[in-house]
Amino acid sequence: MEKSCTLLIHFDKGTPAIANEIKEALEGNDVSAKVDAMKKAIMLLLNGETLPQLFITIVRYVLPSEDHTVQKLLLLYLEIIEKTDAKGRVLPEMILICQNLRNNLQHPNEYIRGVTLRFLCRLNETEIIEPLIPSVLQNLEHRHPFIRRNAILAVMSIYKLPQGDQLLVDAPDMIEKVLSTEQDPSAKRNAFLMLFTCAQERATNYLLTHVDRVSEWGELLQMVVLELIRKVCRTNRGEKAKYIKIIIALLNSPSTAVIYECAGTLVSLSSAPSAIKAAANTYCQLLLSQSDNNVKLIVLDRLNELKSSHRDVMVDLIMDVLRALLSPNLDIQRKTLDIVLELITPRNINEVVLLLKKEVVKTQTGELEKNGEYRQMLIQAIHSCAIKFPEVASTVVHLLMDFLGDSNVASAIDVVVFVREIIETNPKLRVSIITRLLDTFYQIRAARVCSCALWIIGEYCLSLSEVESAIATIKQCLGDLPFYSASEEGEATDASKKTPQASSITISSRRPAVLADGTYATQSAASETAFSPPTIVQGSLTSGNLRSLLLTGDFFLGAVVACTMTKLVLRLEEVQPSKVEVNKATTQTLLILVSMLQLGQSHVLPHPIDNDSYDRIVLCMRLLCNTGDEIRKIWLQSCRQSFVKMLSEKQLRETEELKAKAQVSHAQPDDLIDFYHLKSRKGMSQLELEDEVQDDLKRATGEFVKDADDANKLNRILQLTGFSDPVYAEAYVTVHHYDIVLDVTVINRTKETLQNLCLELATMGDLKLVERPQNYTLAPESSKQIKANIKVSSTETGVIFGNIVYETSNVLERTVVVLNDIHIDIMDYISPAVCSDTAFRTMWAEFEWENKVAVNTVIQDEKEFLNHIIKSINMKCLTAPSALDGECGFQAANLYAKSVFGEDALVNLSIEKQADGKLSGYIRIRSKTQGIALSLGDKITLKQKGGS
Repeated sequence: MEKSCTLLIHFDKGTPAIANEIKEALEGNDVSAKVDAMKKAIMLLLNGETLPQLFITIVRYVLPSEDHTVQKLLLLYLEIIEKTDAKGRVLPEMILICQNLRNNLQHPNEYIRGVTLRFLCRLNETEIIEPLIPSVLQNLEHRHPFIRRNAILAVMSIYKLPQGDQLLVDAPDMIEKVLSTEQDPSAKRNAFLMLFTCAQERATNYLLTHVDRVSEWGELLQMVVLELIRKVCRTNRGEKAKYIKIIIALLNSPSTAVIYECAGTLVSLSSAPSAIKAAANTYCQLLLSQSDNNVKLIVLDRLNELKSSHRDVMVDLIMDVLRALLSPNLDIQRKTLDIVLELITPRNINEVVLLLKKEVVKTQTGELEKNGEYRQMLIQAIHSCAIKFPEVASTVVHLLMDFLGDSNVASAIDVVVFVREIIETNPKLRVSIITRLLDTFYQIRAARVCSCALWIIGEYCLSLSEVESAIATIKQCLGDLPFYSASEEGEATDASKKTPQASSITISSRRPAVLADGTYATQSAASETAFSPPTIVQGSLTSGNLRSLLLTGDFFLGAVVACTMTKLVLRLEEVQPSKVEVNKATTQTLLILVSMLQLGQSHVLPHPIDNDSYDRIVLCMRLLCNTGDEIRKIWLQSCRQSFVKMLSEKQLRETEELKAKAQVSHAQPDDLIDFYHLKSRKGMSQLELEDEVQDDLKRATGEFVKDADDANKLNRILQLTGFSDPVYAEAYVTVHHYDIVLDVTVINRTKETLQNLCLELATMGDLKLVERPQNYTLAPESSKQIKANIKVSSTETGVIFGNIVYETSNVLERTVVVLNDIHIDIMDYISPAVCSDTAFRTMWAEFEWENKVAVNTVIQDEKEFLNHIIKSINMKCLTAPSALDGECGFQAANLYAKSVFGEDALVNLSIEKQADGKLSGYIRIRSKTQGIALSLGDKITLKQKGGS
């Protein structure tokens, strides 16, 4: 069994020191050898060795030593060794220690006195401490503050012992006198702490009699004062009015630690708007004054909590919070923007957007390494602002369109998606957006941005001038036709075939030549004519962005170009009265489409055109040659209608998420109603009046009602032993973010006293026990509550197992009761979350761990199976409900969740209904860590058949 000690030492027991060697070193006169020997002895004792033969040697040769290091190690040794026998009585040899401790407490050296007093704080044996009490009390009046502060702590620890109030009956009186005369800040803090811990009324009286001087006290004492206020107000909320004035006075303290604690205490005690505003101002002040990024993140967390419960107060401080964007740290900037976006109102939207615009312009300087990522966050924030308040879109959309050609592709995609949404939701901006988009289109270098921009052009170019300008812009970006040329068509066709065998041109005398694609050909020695294989014709660097992307083999973009040109020609037929111009545009468009098909089927590119893109381009050609009214309606109206429907569904989803976040609380019908207007207001400050109003509002809306339902607690109680076992045990499991608390109830069902009862636990997986098990004594038919803390380091399924060991007076051997295993469910650590489709795809491509689970279920309906999986693994379905509608025999959906450790869990479900009615397919899980992928896979395998 390991021993408890205030000093934690790592020790490798591979080559343990022999007790005789330690004994010899201790008996010698070499101080350094004694120090090493004492360290070895302490480490052996901490790791379970007993070493009883060393005690007398240490008493004889180590106690008299005057060396400070030796004396410090001696006190550690005395702390670890067993001082009592099996029956709890102090060993007789401990008398030898008492005399030495008394001498140390009267030692002329202040250090020896101080560390000895500190050692007494860790002693629990009354028989050893009792003879030392007079010496301890003498040190309360010592001239040196180091001794006085440790003497106060020693008095406090003695008074807290089971019989301490009998050993030191007048301890609170003595400490109160010390507190009134003490000048040293640390000693004064210790004295107030002693009163706070052991005589709370005295501490409260002292505080209230010195209210005017609290702001002059030292930082350490002010922190204890705040702790006392929290404790008093928790037990008696009616007294908080006395203390809020003290807290507000301490908000002006020069210590940042004190004002941070003040703000937290103020929020926990009062709901008055003036108190919340004072706390929020304090947090904003800390946010700007502290340079440590960790401090800034903690303060932002506190502001986020205030935003959730006191949004109206936080709205007025939105510009102060935004000043945190000056920090170059991306995590701080992201958290700041998340807070601000939920505080936007019609009153402050213009100020916020103006500041965000300035920050976007700053990112163009290129001074910081992560400017691209910061710009992307700002663009997304502006996008959210413009969706909530469409009137500000006109002030930002043109600025953001300058970033369509941004080298950071993700940022450019965010801009073009923003433009696509704004042009639909703000019809007044359509003309200016189209004009600006056509002017800046040649700057776009990313294929995905080009595709989205082309869709906007095809859907929203409505007038004759816009359609003609759009066609001209696309033609300019495609460059001159054809996309490749061959000087000698027949020879080029033969020579460019990619076969491993050498091509051959038979002319009289021949010799090999290497072609551009790496194959061989022979040419005539007599006629040295140059051979010209097909070559790509490059466009200009300024206007050929579509051409350069097509020549890399991106035929999906080619299909988008074909669709956009087709839409523009169809719309030109509606707005252009001249049939000649329409026919001319149709012919030019057909030429472009044919050239793209030729490029895709040629051998100048490493990969030919894919079938989907080929079919799409051919469809556009057929449509241009023969157009019907129904087809025209689908191309010119239905696409836009689908987009409008998608936007409305997105808005609906966001509204539902906001409703889900809102806390629904209900007041009980028999709750007390306290009428504020009928109360006596005599002697109440404005802050107290505000607090009364806020409390009444909370009581009326049921905010004081606990969220946790007592019935749900019963589901978390696990039976650990059988009803017939001599010891019955059950555990209530509480899962917090980073730890698990087991509240184990142990009941002695026998008629005998159980001695040295110990709950021994072990873990499997990324779980770790925090505390060492303790021994208890259980009377017949009595019970004991034992708590065990277990740290969790990652999101995966773990197992806790163990046993209960005890002794009885009749049986010499120890009895062991094996406990049932406790399985820690991964569902306790993950919660549904939302992310964009772009972010989902990016993470899906990056994450390396994948677990593929085959579908094996008795459920025959696709939607029912999807809902069952969502419920079983506690994830959010990102696929829109409209995409899941209909009966086609197929179902594909993306699910997403986030763990408390910040890990992302991605799930893709793809199923098909077979002819026999059964479902088949796969559920694929991806994550950055192996544990979450495997645990989710096991959970799905267990639950997918339709079981509970």
